[in-house]
Amino acid sequence: MADLLAAHGAAIIDTDEIAREVVQPGGPAHAAVVERFGTIDRRTLADLVFSDHDARRDLDVIVHPAVAAVVEQRLAGNQAPVVVLVVPLLVEAGWTDKVDHIVVVDTPEEIAVRRVVASGRLTEPDVRRRIAAQATRRQRLAHADTVLTNRGSLDDLARQVDAFWAAARRR
Repeated sequence: MADLLAAHGAAIIDTDEIAREVVQPGGPAHAAVVERFGTIDRRTLADLVFSDHDARRDLDVIVHPAVAAVVEQRLAGNQAPVVVLVVPLLVEAGWTDKVDHIVVVDTPEEIAVRRVVASGRLTEPDVRRRIAAQATRRQRLAHADTVLTNRGSLDDLARQVDAFWAAARRR
């Protein structure tokens, strides 16, 4: 969805990309992650934090403030009329009050699982562990100002984004 909004002229700040940046060598969270977990191998770390609540909490305590600081820097330097923060863990991070409008792209769990497994990135058990560790669909939807449904094709989603953008520009 971020690419679709960028095509309309929105500036995009993606917290997943920033999270990868802050744990790179020399990044503000690198040393603390290595000290706590011994590695930054993404696969190994993901296996640990999606199976151990305390490990996930520890990682969040290290990474979330570093990500927030980078987001603040990028917002301060951004002159775009519309800035979209892509925050997959918006609810979990407690950021719902930091934005003006929350758009949730809603996909039924079974469709999401099937899509990720089909991409070859994760196995079904891995996907389900990650889903279980995150805010529920109901929790995300409770915070939504706008819900776009992603059950069909990319063209279907693009039409919803176009309509959302047109409505947002009128506001």
